[in-house]
Amino acid sequence: MAKEFHIPFTKIRIARFLFLLISMMFMFVVNPFLEGFVGINILMDIFLSAILLSGIYAVSEKGSFVIVALLLAIPTFLLHWSNHFTIIPSFPLTGDIFGAIFLGYTAVVILTHLFRKKEITADMIMGSVCVYFLIGLMWGFVYSVLENFSPGSFLIEQATANHLADFIYYSFVTLTTLGYGDIIPLSAPARSLSALEAIMGQLYIAILIARLVGIHISQSSD
Repeated sequence: MAKEFHIPFTKIRIARFLFLLISMMFMFVVNPFLEGFVGINILMDIFLSAILLSGIYAVSEKGSFVIVALLLAIPTFLLHWSNHFTIIPSFPLTGDIFGAIFLGYTAVVILTHLFRKKEITADMIMGSVCVYFLIGLMWGFVYSVLENFSPGSFLIEQATANHLADFIYYSFVTLTTLGYGDIIPLSAPARSLSALEAIMGQLYIAILIARLVGIHISQSSD
């Protein structure tokens, strides 16, 4: 009987992380090819809304997690979409703040869930990839907030029509330590945060691999 209940529950958890992973991948793969047909600002908000919804679903293991996620996601959703109907400078800034907190919270909840697991499963692999993407997106929002508070913190050679999209791109370039140099941190806070993200990206991969190897050795011994 225990096995009959365990299998459906595992499938639900895999789908939960799968939806989040697909929504984030769509932002990177589909978004650039649709810019000529739909405004980039609308596209970003559509994909952001999908990430918010799938992120709430991803942390739905406990009711309290869902409540906190909703309290963070709803302001993010409303403030970003309201920018298409009214021009209030504080709205996008406040939306980015809530968005950064939501993405960070979702990453922590998923990571905590993963570190409780004692075996390597598809659930764990998908969740680990989701956390990596969430970290990159979170830092993109952080850089956007910093630039709004302190204009000129970054030098962008070829800025797009969407402020947030530039910083999400810069975030993943920094997280993966590629360092193309087309976006340069100028201020001390921008440089400090960029260095912190690069360190976090390397530590995450190192700790994750160590965790996976440790679980694999434990499974092999058993």
